[in-house]
Amino acid sequence: MNSRGTSYLLKDSVPITEFSASGPFEGHDLLRRGFTSVKNELLPSHPLELSEKNFQFNQDKTNFATLRNIQGLHAPLKLQMEFRAVKQVQRLPFLHSSNVALDTLRGNDECIGFEDILNDPSQSEVMGEPHMMMEYKLGLL
Repeated sequence: MNSRGTSYLLKDSVPITEFSASGPFEGHDLLRRGFTSVKNELLPSHPLELSEKNFQFNQDKTNFATLRNIQGLHAPLKLQMEFRAVKQVQRLPFLHSSNVALDTLRGNDECIGFEDILNDPSQSEVMGEPHMMMEYKLGLL
């Protein structure tokens, strides 16, 4: 047996990536990359779209900064801990959740928005096979 072992056999091998198609005619590998989504590749069509998408995050950040300046460090930390606890408690994945506790913490429980009227669970497209959805959430599939 050679003292170099089998590593000398692999030295002259060609990497597999050179055999794969590249360029404009490359096929999409569904097993490695998943399904393509046009929505993920689109750029915002209006300058305010990004602002509206991050509105709740920016509002929370501003509220936490104001609360810290007024009441000290403990107040935003306590509120963030409550937010995390409320976000963890959810219904089963195939049932609609209204997130009443989160709306109450944010102060949105008395506001009526378009999601309150147009978010009818009977018209939802999320409803699926309950057993499959639970197995997916638990990591069995």
